[in-house]
Amino acid sequence: MLLALLQNLVDLLTGSVWTYPILFGICLGDAVIPALPSETAVIVCGIQAARGQLSLGWVIAFAALGAFLGDNASYSAGHWLGRPVVKRFFSGEVAQGRLDWAERFLQQRGSYVLVVARFVPGGRTATTFTAGLVHLRWRTRFMPYIFVAAILWSCYGALLGYLGGRTFRDQPIYALLLALGIAAAITVGVEVLRRVRK
Repeated sequence: MLLALLQNLVDLLTGSVWTYPILFGICLGDAVIPALPSETAVIVCGIQAARGQLSLGWVIAFAALGAFLGDNASYSAGHWLGRPVVKRFFSGEVAQGRLDWAERFLQQRGSYVLVVARFVPGGRTATTFTAGLVHLRWRTRFMPYIFVAAILWSCYGALLGYLGGRTFRDQPIYALLLALGIAAAITVGVEVLRRVRK
């Protein structure tokens, strides 16, 4: 089942002219609908770049632009719609916990958490939305950090995919599994380090 879903994503993100706008849309939409597989999409496009079907530079650019604009959309929702959105979409215990975590982190650690949250599953939407909710200054404390985070994240995903694609050039599913495995190992390692330091 999972392999079939991954294969469908690989088939969708081929070297066609529509691949870049699709990637952009997934990365943009993921800020509002976290179920969209933006990181996996960037990795797949990195694999396709390694296979010569896409340009690695354009993959990074479209992913970063989508992520940047998506984060700004999430911030705007928190800033302008605020509490009604919290009641409607963040009423569950897990979602509320992520919002509380994001607010605490923004208050304790400052804006750099916006960069870190980009790499935490579910952390991106909660943090960018909360930044808008608490009226974090957009020009000086939000936008520059989100800009850096979007570039770092898109480079990370695309280069992971590129590495997997170079290793398994004719087997994109193996390349994707390798890249996802590395990404998961990094995420688990960071989480373990964070808990040990706590």
